[in-house]
Amino acid sequence: MNSSRRIVKVAAPALVAVAAGAVAVATLTARSPDGDGMAARRASPGQSATPLISGAVGGGDDPAGWKLPIETYMFSKSQVHTMNSRRAALMADCVKRAGLPAPDPAPDAPDLDGRTETDLRYGIHDAALAARRGYHPDAADQEAHDRAIAAGAAVPAGADGAVVRGCSDEAGVTVPAPTQAEVVEAIARDSYARSARTPDVTAVFARWSACMKAKGYSYAQPMDVNDDPRFHDRDGVRDAEIATATADVACRRRIPVAKVWFEAESALQTEAIKANQGVLNTVRAGIEEAVGRAAAPEGS
Repeated sequence: MNSSRRIVKVAAPALVAVAAGAVAVATLTARSPDGDGMAARRASPGQSATPLISGAVGGGDDPAGWKLPIETYMFSKSQVHTMNSRRAALMADCVKRAGLPAPDPAPDAPDLDGRTETDLRYGIHDAALAARRGYHPDAADQEAHDRAIAAGAAVPAGADGAVVRGCSDEAGVTVPAPTQAEVVEAIARDSYARSARTPDVTAVFARWSACMKAKGYSYAQPMDVNDDPRFHDRDGVRDAEIATATADVACRRRIPVAKVWFEAESALQTEAIKANQGVLNTVRAGIEEAVGRAAAPEGS
């Protein structure tokens, strides 16, 4: 779901839809300041006094502890890990039965796009990490992630492609790949983009931009600096990146960019969920059934 990071993650061996059928996604429209409700609830420019949206969890200052309403209809990160581990074990058993060398278990891949769905969704916030790595992930996490990518791409020696594909299909019958439903992904994408254009959020962006300007950096919006191509060099972290990231976090400490944006996005998601409640209930039931199958003892 994380729209703020362009990190390649380890993909599941096969993709299986959670809920079948085409879904009409309700359009999420940011209302005008008069009908928006968010501007009227503003305590001061860019400083929201909005109570938490139904289904959202936003207590505390750490965005990693917040939860967007749409996450109720998503596989959690822990569920994805459990299901992929079970699928990998089923794949290994199948390959062994076919007389091929059993593949080594793939190492865990740290989530470079955040500990949770909201951790880095609205940008960086960890001052200590920014001082070491700028906009880059922790070095140890990056190394572990790269190892997992390489291991996942490796094909057992002598493996027949048809056998591997067949084993992937067989594993998918027991445990489907934990792929987020299309309607869920659409709501998450749309709410992220549209919330960035709501009055409260554009106001807090302007305050952040002014703070950065006072420190010598010219960026209109927080994600402009996050997406600066100069800060995506895989060969290392330069002093300019660390200085910029440190200024970014310092401005975020003064100006509640993430909190205001989270509240705006939660409001839009709540509207979209109401408009798509029927199909989302089916998605939720599919998640519970798939996770239950992955957790069931072998042979059950």
